[in-house]
Amino acid sequence: MTYSPEVRERLEQDAKEIIGRYPKTRSALLPLLHLVQSADGYVSDDGKEFCAEMLGLSKAEVTGVATFYTMYKRKPAGDYHVGVCINALCAVMGGDEIWDELSEHVGVGHEETTGDGKISLERLECNAACDFAPVMMVNWEFFDNQTPASAKQLVDDLRDGKDVRPTRGPKKLCTFKEASRVLAGLPDDQAGDGPSAAGPSLEGLKVAKANGWKAPEA
Repeated sequence: MTYSPEVRERLEQDAKEIIGRYPKTRSALLPLLHLVQSADGYVSDDGKEFCAEMLGLSKAEVTGVATFYTMYKRKPAGDYHVGVCINALCAVMGGDEIWDELSEHVGVGHEETTGDGKISLERLECNAACDFAPVMMVNWEFFDNQTPASAKQLVDDLRDGKDVRPTRGPKKLCTFKEASRVLAGLPDDQAGDGPSAAGPSLEGLKVAKANGWKAPEA
């Protein structure tokens, strides 16, 4: 894959904006990896070379970082990257069953993408949302309290192009490439949409307020 002049120009413009935020250029590597992922749907070979060129790094240095973090994909992700939490609590609450049925239903396994390019699956470790277990994520947006049936319906709706909204977060579910652009530090102005906390997450706060409890002063 070789970037067209138009894509190359856009990537360079965005990269320069991102790099300008850091006192040392190499510190911008993580967001730049998300940036090239927003163009390719994964960290491609061209993407690695682009990051290396923009930051004055070797391709080996870029590859070492890109292969360390699981959010950087080594092959194209689907338009909707679906993660099923299989860590301890989600697993015992049904996450393992969700994964087994969803994988069979979609016909792909861990870090694999459907032939139409719409759905990819990932077995995720803790999503830090244990109070809503079992939890799934689509392009890093939360879908709480899932069941095998709801998980399969969710994926079917995504493939059919229906309006699918996260349990918490923005009203509009973006694509994997769009999410990668946001993670690169180029916001889509949806960060304040929808509730970031709800239900069980707020129970402790309610108890504290009812009892007049406050955090100790420094």
